[in-house]
Amino acid sequence: MIFTETELAGAYIIDLEPIGDERGFFARNYCEREFAKHHLCTHWVQCNISFNAHRATLRGMHFQSAPHEEAKLVRVTNGAVFDAIVDLREDSPTFCHHVTVELSAANRRMLYVPEGFAHGFLTLEPDTEIFYQMSEFYAPECATGVRYDDPAFAISWPEEPDIISERDAAYPDFSTAGKQL
Repeated sequence: MIFTETELAGAYIIDLEPIGDERGFFARNYCEREFAKHHLCTHWVQCNISFNAHRATLRGMHFQSAPHEEAKLVRVTNGAVFDAIVDLREDSPTFCHHVTVELSAANRRMLYVPEGFAHGFLTLEPDTEIFYQMSEFYAPECATGVRYDDPAFAISWPEEPDIISERDAAYPDFSTAGKQL
């Protein structure tokens, strides 16, 4: 695996290193030793799938607040997404900064999202499926988010979403809600 740290400390893009022959290829997409070497989570307590039937579906920007903050390892198993993360760690030099990356079944790229980050995506193809590994169990009382189009983050989405949940669309401005998260 090739670990490329983004400009947001602790957030990584992870690319596979396939070993191929006439049958196809073999590649590791997780190795406890390699993740530990990069100081990343090595204990996953929950795995989730998000299936999205329509192109231009937006989910996010989600996170779990303390004491149930979670790291995520995200990979697309079918289709493609424009994926975005925002650093919400108040003591971080990149507080409120974001990174975007295209994840797809074709590029097999993964995104490691550290604790203290909001995460969201916009589907680029119909029938897109995302596989998540989570470091913390789902805690509904700590599940929250920030608006995908909040000017505090200035994420440049490739297009406006056609489908977004009422909950995701109703998150308040971070400048208003930020200190309450």
